[in-house]
Amino acid sequence: MDSRGAIKASWATADMVSNMYLGDLTDVQLLMRAVPGVNHIAWQLGHIIQSDHDIINDVCPGSMPPLPAGFKEQHSKEKAASDNPADFLTKAEYLRIAAEQHAAAAVALAKQTDADFDKPSPESMKDYAPTVGDAFLILGSHWLMHAGQWAVLRRKLGKPPLF
Repeated sequence: MDSRGAIKASWATADMVSNMYLGDLTDVQLLMRAVPGVNHIAWQLGHIIQSDHDIINDVCPGSMPPLPAGFKEQHSKEKAASDNPADFLTKAEYLRIAAEQHAAAAVALAKQTDADFDKPSPESMKDYAPTVGDAFLILGSHWLMHAGQWAVLRRKLGKPPLF
């Protein structure tokens, strides 16, 4: 397996875990908080999707499709405290947008050479993704990090552990 294959495999694992954790949650449950002060899943989904978009667009300018109008503002840090369903999308909408972004990221990934992965990433992401390869890798890790938080809400709701 080459580096592109390894990155795609990490994304596939993240997709599998995320989809399993989200699979039986309702739109209402996406707005529940596992404990006070924790971001709900709806906001987290928007945050991750926005991050995916920005990270890949930063290392491969123009490669990502635009997000819906107002999406970035809708998932800003200021909106994380909102519990108003009107401020967020449905699970189906989040999953559709995520799939569009993932498809574009996969096209951008396929265009990278091994040498491209060693290039430095933009200054804005040096702390968490110092190279282009790191930028591509972080997409799956970011989803998994948040999915770990979703497991707590699932247990609060009485749902069985999935892994």
